Amino acid sequence: MYNSKISGLGYFVPDNVVTNDDLSKLMDTNDEWIQERTGIKERRHVVKGEDTTSSMGLKAAKIAIERAGIDKDEIDFIVFATLSPDYYFPGPGVMIQRDLGIKTVGAIDIRNQCSGFVYAISLADQYIKTGMYKNVLVIGSELHSGGLDMTTRGRGVSVIFGDGAGAAVLTREEDNSKGILSTHLHSEGAHAEELSLIAPGMGKRWVLDILKDDDPNDESYFPYMNGQFVFKNAVVRFSEVIIEGLKTNNLKAADIDMLIPHQANLRISQFIQGKFKLRDDQVYNNIMKYGNTTAASIPIALTEAWEQGKVKEGDLVVLAAFGSGFTWGSAIIRW
Repeated sequence: MYNSKISGLGYFVPDNVVTNDDLSKLMDTNDEWIQERTGIKERRHVVKGEDTTSSMGLKAAKIAIERAGIDKDEIDFIVFATLSPDYYFPGPGVMIQRDLGIKTVGAIDIRNQCSGFVYAISLADQYIKTGMYKNVLVIGSELHSGGLDMTTRGRGVSVIFGDGAGAAVLTREEDNSKGILSTHLHSEGAHAEELSLIAPGMGKRWVLDILKDDDPNDESYFPYMNGQFVFKNAVVRFSEVIIEGLKTNNLKAADIDMLIPHQANLRISQFIQGKFKLRDDQVYNNIMKYGNTTAASIPIALTEAWEQGKVKEGDLVVLAAFGSGFTWGSAIIRW
């Protein structure tokens, strides 16, 4: 059986910087309030009409493919993680295949929100481990800004999220001591509605009902989050799934060279850092400048850490995420 390694990384974020002070002009909030609760100072939002979820993913993917040192036609499969696709269907995976101009390879979309990239990495890893594919393109991309309630009513959620994309190329690795050592995935649907966006789902209201109601005050079109409940569950599940990954590989917390947590809230990352007694140089956070980019947050952070020389050959890298579903997961990687 093969292992898979990350052979190329790339990310893209829009040029448009939205600061906490900018948001204070739209809603009753301020920089101190946002930073105290989330750690976020600014985020990126697309300019309407300039970028989409798939176009941002494409830009990140092109960088990752170039850094992997392969031709785009060597990509065997595409996995695209997002909660904000361009269309209800088809998903953005096929748009990447089209816009890259590559052969008719398979493409699959992952709808696991904040855990999406870890789930996508796990799926790609399994395809490579079994020998089915050699090079798999994995993308996490989100366009949140077009679907947020940018008023005082929605401030508890809207101040958190930003737009962006990250991508990785996973390539077959003959050395089983290197690459992705293991991945670990979980879900707990009992809490599905605690972090959710209900409309325009087909379960309770059909499209004709939505059009008939035409209700501008329908909050089901905006994301809902039970913040304290999500926080309490996140710190527990983050810890559990990191420990699970370390134990599977006979490792301990002190062996971690770099932890890349999903950038949900700086307070969560700091809690996990303290629990595992990790130094500042063992954890990478960038939520301060990008906000929560959901499925894009880990690949953006991982790419930045690698670009800055904080992820080096031989390092033990741990990816961990928790989010809507609830879903959570980890990946243990020997770089």
